[in-house]
Amino acid sequence: MLSSRVLAAVLCCAPLVAPGAACGAQLSDAEIGEICGQAEDAAHCGRLVEAAQLKRLPNLARREGNALTISLFPSGVATFTDSDDPVAGRSYSLWDYLDGINAVLVYTTAGEKASFTLLTRANNRRYELPTEPQLSPDRQRLVTADVCQTQCSKEVAIWRITPESLRKELVWNAGSWADATAKWKDAETLAIEYSVDGATAAGTIERKLSDPSWKRVQ
Repeated sequence: MLSSRVLAAVLCCAPLVAPGAACGAQLSDAEIGEICGQAEDAAHCGRLVEAAQLKRLPNLARREGNALTISLFPSGVATFTDSDDPVAGRSYSLWDYLDGINAVLVYTTAGEKASFTLLTRANNRRYELPTEPQLSPDRQRLVTADVCQTQCSKEVAIWRITPESLRKELVWNAGSWADATAKWKDAETLAIEYSVDGATAAGTIERKLSDPSWKRVQ
């Protein structure tokens, strides 16, 4: 599905110091709304966000035509190359730098479908995520909320971060919801805002990782 922040921006037409630096690169909802206010579609929005992020993170990545090249650490590069194939075409845009885990988030579109690719700079590994992830305060987990009316898994998922890999750890089915966003209240608790078809206002719940309603992924 589209990132809810991208979707809202499109529909509403609404410096890297060191690998471990504490400065964040995430754009606010207001900034994305302003940047993508006149975007033609989600892919165009992604490219506009990339232009802003390349200015913020000049030592992290560069754009040369269809190729997005990202520097690895301590050495090397990873390249994402756009494809114009009418059936299997894909586009890639620099979206964010997660300084807490030294990883880069790349916004990926294929036709009308959008997702995110997490690139870990230390080992050049790539992980496909359905929506924009949120990093936990202790930097041990990510959360994604792939919830929409169509073409979504209807899952809120917890991903465990290790030095060697990223794996899905817990999932919770949100089948009755039309949309949802999940953020961390603390390292063990999520604050989830959701909407239900026909409701006039969004609801909010908190869910601890120890809640028995989570399904553990083997």
